Parts: sequence; C-alpha cells; structure tokens
Amino acid sequence: MSDDAALGPPPPEVVDYYGRFPEESRLESGGSLLEFERSKEILLRVLPKPPARVLDVGGAAGAYSAFLAERGYEVHLVDLSPRLVEEARKRNAGSARPVESFTVADARRLPQNDGWASAVLVMGPLYHLPDATDRAAALREAFRVLAAPGVVVAAAISRYASALDGMARKFSLDPQFVPIRDRDLADGQHRNETRNVHYFTTAYFHRPADLRSELEAAGFRDASLFGVEGPGWILPDFEERWRDDALRNDLLTVARALESEPSVLGASAHLLGVGRKSR
Repeated sequence: MSDDAALGPPPPEVVDYYGRFPEESRLESGGSLLEFERSKEILLRVLPKPPARVLDVGGAAGAYSAFLAERGYEVHLVDLSPRLVEEARKRNAGSARPVESFTVADARRLPQNDGWASAVLVMGPLYHLPDATDRAAALREAFRVLAAPGVVVAAAISRYASALDGMARKFSLDPQFVPIRDRDLADGQHRNETRNVHYFTTAYFHRPADLRSELEAAGFRDASLFGVEGPGWILPDFEERWRDDALRNDLLTVARALESEPSVLGASAHLLGVGRKSR
C-alpha cells in the first residue's frame, strides 16, 4: 500500500459534497444518461472477459459495479464515502448476481494485495485529487493491485466541461460562476465556494494529454483515450432527444464516431483513459 504518512486527507469539502449530493441518481437524468451508456459500451469493449475480477475504485453507489456483476464479472467496490458505500450495499441486496464486496477506502491507500485484480476502474477519484502527487498515488495504487496482464480504466473530467456546461445552462449570467469557469480553463483547478451543488466541488479537470501522461507515468502501457459523450451532452433539449429512439441513436452514433478524434476529445464532459500492465 501507499505510504500513509506521505498522503494528506481528502479535501473535506469533497467529503461534505458527497454527503449532500445525490450521486446515486446522477446517472439517471440529463446528459449523464449519455455518459452512462457510453461508459458501459467502452468498458465492455476493453475489459477482459467475465468472470474476471474487477476492482471498482470510487464506485459510489455501484452503478458500474452492478452492471458488470450482472454480466458475470466478480466485482468489488471501494469508495471514500461511507454513505455511498452503504447505498451500494442496499442496492445490491437481493441481486441475482451480486457485487462481491464493499469497502470504504481511499483510492491512494487501497487495502487489496499486489496483483489482486484483472481490471481496475478508477471512475471518479482522479476528479477530486487536485494535487498531481495525489493523482499519481492513486494511479500507482491501481497499478499495484492490478495483475499482469491487466487493464485500468480511469475517468477524468474535461478541462472544458464547465465552460461548455455553463454556456448551455446560462450559468455565466451568475457572476459567482464566471471566476470558477475561468480558473478551470486556466489551470484545471476547479473550486466552488458558493455551495451551489450545480457548480460541483473541489476537483481537477484534465486536458486529454494530461490523462495520458498520468497513466504512462504510473507505469501503464499502450494508453488510449476516449471521449465519452461527444458534444451531444450540452444540447438544451437533450432529454427530449433521449426519449426519441431515432434521436437517441443519433447521439450515440456521433459520440462513437468522435470518441478517438484528438481534435474534439475535450468536447466530451468525461474522458476515459485505458492503460495496460504488461509486467
């Protein structure tokens, strides 16, 4: 495990945010519907075949854990939030193909042994580690607990997400939002001192190249990047389109077509970086 003495506590405002914000229902509305469908597509494409053992780090209320368990994977969920881990456990109760375990732990200090998992998901922790040293520690932990050969899938929020979201939802009319957006664009360091949950919480927003570099620095090879949503998530009539079969298919088709195009990767709100451990 990582050296606990070298790592500070997680930002308290992040812990507070997930104690208040209903993360367990986030993927059920708005552009997050597209995020969820596309992330599931990419996971099934890059993960080893079931019944591979998957460690879902930052798994929150278990949306991806449950999805993968239903498809025959042996899934273990870890999250920093006791509330969300308990919510995941409740949702898992009675499942025909349950998630195997639920643990409250920091992504930088995983309790699993070396080489324990065939795949590791890091689908949230990198957002909330604003210090590059902490992000490196989380990715080194993912590398440590991953068997060789094995695959990591790490999620990041795009550097440009708040600018695009703010434009679509007219947040720029709020003078408190503008400096948040401007700092995001300048250095990726997202800070929200307004307590408006729509403006998120302390986070780091990656440029696509940053995510690739961080994966490679942690030891992962053959790093590849995927833009999850494409530009469709910012459409003001997104939910109306999502309810229409033809228009929903159009949103998915465009996202798939643009997922690996370097010139538009940052237009997705979320990025997935995929890396491999060969030894």
